[in-house]
Amino acid sequence: MNAHPAFDLFSVGHSNIPADRFIGLLRAAGASAIADVRSTPFSRRFPWFSGPRLAARLREEGLTYSAFGDSLGGRPRDPNLYRDGVADYEAIAAQPEFKAGLDRLLSLTPAHRVCLMCAEREPLDCHRCLLVTRAFVERGFAVGHILHDGSIEPHVRTEERLLAFGGGSDASADLFASGHGERLAAAYRRRARAVAYRA
Repeated sequence: MNAHPAFDLFSVGHSNIPADRFIGLLRAAGASAIADVRSTPFSRRFPWFSGPRLAARLREEGLTYSAFGDSLGGRPRDPNLYRDGVADYEAIAAQPEFKAGLDRLLSLTPAHRVCLMCAEREPLDCHRCLLVTRAFVERGFAVGHILHDGSIEPHVRTEERLLAFGGGSDASADLFASGHGERLAAAYRRRARAVAYRA
């Protein structure tokens, strides 16, 4: 029954996917619970992804829904967690509330195969990858990103794509970074600056 035993956690972006297809992707991956990391669990354009409605549909399908946007969301309420008006993922990751949110989410894992959910289709456009998944990977967990074609991309491959993005005014700084870890951190920083929520 464990469809993808190589992964401890999954992530998915709901985007504009039909509800039935979304459920199918979860089932194919073997996920049994959604951890909604949207700061505001609401969608006007795709109302089946609004929190209460999604929770009810998942319950009908025998799946669990939990909201984590208060602690793991990408739109912090604290103005000190913005730099030049852009959400600062590194500052957010250092907050006790964020770390407590990670721990609370992990408390679901003994009973469920958890999938982080946010809105953006592409993992590298979303804080669920650039902030939350990164934190779980740093804790030693294997995360797979469920893509809309049904494939699952290991986070290590996502990081390879992140490094390949390059570009930006400070891309040349990668040449002077002393190792892979520093290049990767710079790539995370650059991508987060490009896609993070702007107040």
